[in-house]
Amino acid sequence: MIDPQKLLAGIPAGLRDPLIASLQEITANYAEHRWEPAELNGGKLCEVAFTIIDGTLKGAFATKPSKPANMVDLCRMLEKIPASASRVGDRTLRVLIPRILTALYEIRNNRNVGHVGGDVDPNYLDATAVLSMSSWVVAELVRLFHNVSTKEAQESVDALIERKLPVIWEVGSVRRVLDPEMPARDQVLLLLYQKPGSVSEKNLANWVEYSSLAMFRTRVLRPLHTARLIEHDNASGTARISPKGAKEVEERVLKSRKP
Repeated sequence: MIDPQKLLAGIPAGLRDPLIASLQEITANYAEHRWEPAELNGGKLCEVAFTIIDGTLKGAFATKPSKPANMVDLCRMLEKIPASASRVGDRTLRVLIPRILTALYEIRNNRNVGHVGGDVDPNYLDATAVLSMSSWVVAELVRLFHNVSTKEAQESVDALIERKLPVIWEVGSVRRVLDPEMPARDQVLLLLYQKPGSVSEKNLANWVEYSSLAMFRTRVLRPLHTARLIEHDNASGTARISPKGAKEVEERVLKSRKP
């Protein structure tokens, strides 16, 4: 994984910092079920990402992001820039990311988020789309600027948006909940709450030191899944926290834990 201090170091700080801050704000608002601010910050991220891509293609970065007069038209203009085989990620920069930005900006502008009169109020599904697209855009920029795999790029972005909880201690690739009396069920919720995206059930069982993976699935993961606190995918052997599970952590687990 790329050192967070060196992430996107080739981009001026006046663009890099707002990009990362926008993604962190989207993630924090999403976790707190604040759909409208999450979607609004998606618009900010669009503007920063467009400025970065425009500067990359032109060979000169602006010192700070600016709001495009017409995001759709300007993104379409990027597609008209002649292709270059020598440019890393040429089609991704000219075509793929701009098309994602167009959809992302549309949610901000015409879904009753940035302006009144949209046909859909801010909601979970739109905010989920904003979070997913924003994370993907940043991960693609990381992949291209650092010439790494999509997996390493996404892991680096995930590290930026993880919730930092004093109750969780990281030792290399292992994570431990520092309250030894906390039930395995609550430890799993905390561990999934901290780390965005899906986590391997094998890692979870190891982190809570459960003796049997089969029993861990039956006694811990399945009941949490049935209660809709997590989504446990048998096929992939992964789990991720649900909005209901995040609320459970915030309103009960964190407040009731021992110091």
